[in-house]
This record gives sequence, structure tokens and C-alpha cells, in this order.
Amino acid sequence: MINKTDKNTERVVRHKRVRTKVSGSSERPRLCVYRSLSQIYAQIIDDTKGVTLASASTLDNEVKALCQGKSKSEQAKIVGQTIAKRALEKKISEVVFDRGGYIYIGRVQALADGAREAGLKF
Repeated sequence: MINKTDKNTERVVRHKRVRTKVSGSSERPRLCVYRSLSQIYAQIIDDTKGVTLASASTLDNEVKALCQGKSKSEQAKIVGQTIAKRALEKKISEVVFDRGGYIYIGRVQALADGAREAGLKF
């Protein structure tokens, strides 16, 4: 019998493997991405303290108004620009990008491009 693999389980395994190498510090916190079927979330995390410094998602009121009628990739780009703006307000200019085990294409890439355009370096 053929067993179908669970894509999310494979993603979690990839994410754990990457997280052994990628860690955020106070100087360069980690920009973590999570995407569901309809939403995308981004957080800037200082792993040494275990604190979330900034966050943005398509569910934020400010972002939700900008995302009306846009495609998922365009929404991800807006979230990337928003997280970069919030990070720069807190004097964070450099981050380590953690794609969360997702392939760097589509919405994950759009979020990263939006963050870079708004001034984050990674």
C-alpha cells in the first residue's frame, strides 16, 4: 500500500534542520515567516532573550485595509514592507531570514522582497 506523505510534517522537519544553523541575536534578530492557506505572518525574534520584537500579518487592521482585493503574493509583499517599517522604527536594520521550512518562491519570496525594498538587510 502506498502511503501519502504529509507536506506539513516534511516542512516541520526541514524547519528544525534549518533552525539548528539559523539563530537570531540582539544585533541580528531572526525574521520568521509562517504561511497558512489564506494568511501570511512574519515576526522578528531575538532568540537569545526569547522575545518577539515586531510582528505583522494579513490579519492586522492596518495591513488588512491595504490588502483588500489583492492577490496573496501582493498581500505578502505588503506584510514584508510593514514588518520592515516596524523593525526600522525599533532601530533594527539587519535580520537573519528564516523561511520556516517553506520553499523560497511565491509568497515567501514576495515577503522577503517587500522587506528588502522597505530597508531591511539580509
